Amino acid sequence: MLTKLLAAEIALPTTTGTATSFTEATVVRLVNTDSASHVVSVVETAGGTGVGSMTLPAGAVEQLVKVASYCIFADSALVRGTKVGFTN
Repeated sequence: MLTKLLAAEIALPTTTGTATSFTEATVVRLVNTDSASHVVSVVETAGGTGVGSMTLPAGAVEQLVKVASYCIFADSALVRGTKVGFTN
């Protein structure tokens, strides 16, 4: 599987009210650039109802699949993300 970059990487917002959908991405590549674990949360809309959360260990990279309209934020701006797709 190859990762197709669809946008520039950004620091994740750190509050639910500023959460981002990454331009309605369905897959977001996340990387924790810190030496500590951080929590990444998914909400239905910015400032909306929580859908779920996960702990991203230090240095970890994850591909998060979500509903396009759902938004993401983290407890630290040291977690970064970008909209991606997959290609052959």
